[in-house]
Amino acid sequence: MPEGDTVFLTGKRLDKALAGKTLLLSDFRHPALATVDLSGHEVHGVGTVGKHLFTRFSGELSLHSHLKMDGTWEVYPYGRRWRKPAHHARVVLGVEGAQAVGFRVHDLEILPTAAEHRLVGHLGPDLLDPQWTDEHAGRAAAALAAVPGRELGEALLDQRVLAGVGNVYKVEVCFRLGVTPWSPVSDVDALAAVLLARKLLVANAWRSDRSTTGEQARGRRYWVYERTRQGCFRCGGPVRVASQGDGVHQRPTWFCPRCQRGPAPA
Repeated sequence: MPEGDTVFLTGKRLDKALAGKTLLLSDFRHPALATVDLSGHEVHGVGTVGKHLFTRFSGELSLHSHLKMDGTWEVYPYGRRWRKPAHHARVVLGVEGAQAVGFRVHDLEILPTAAEHRLVGHLGPDLLDPQWTDEHAGRAAAALAAVPGRELGEALLDQRVLAGVGNVYKVEVCFRLGVTPWSPVSDVDALAAVLLARKLLVANAWRSDRSTTGEQARGRRYWVYERTRQGCFRCGGPVRVASQGDGVHQRPTWFCPRCQRGPAPA
């Protein structure tokens, strides 16, 4: 799934294109919503909670969508040819001067805005919540530390613990903490892990060229993520990759045996 910063930036781009405007076109290409027509409704705004997107309309209605592995929302000037095939479009929202097209977006649902919590109430604190406080950090840290023997990498990906971390940040946070993703949560300071994850996401929330090292040059943006050929960005040593998680939750996971202590697959 995409990282929380990708979803956040997508939401901001949609909000910029749609907010305050009246829908001239509402085209749902999804069986459950095929008869829905929101034309004439004003778009109040677009917000995100973790990896969930909510487009909010007049009439106290919201459109929920999730990108999952292959979904994207793209904004085009009205009449501009789409970059992706039309048969991949699941929803088209048109306002004066622009069209927002959801390609392969998932979990599409129209619901009362007041009922959004039904879809996201189970999530942990959103690392990119603009109203983030120390209380959010404390709750996330407590949830992370609640199962001390759990593998840190899996715990960081659990959106019920904290919302927004994907595989990139899982790998890079573990590197910055100096432990392998297979290390138990008890090997790290849970609050420090939460604050580091939030720091990295916030630093990248408004840009598409993500970097966890602070550098923007190609090949220098990550410490170990996808660096099996280049080696560790810190020590230059070999970077290993192994699978973590089971079934649909299985993810390739990179780590540096020199810089990170703790267990790892043979």
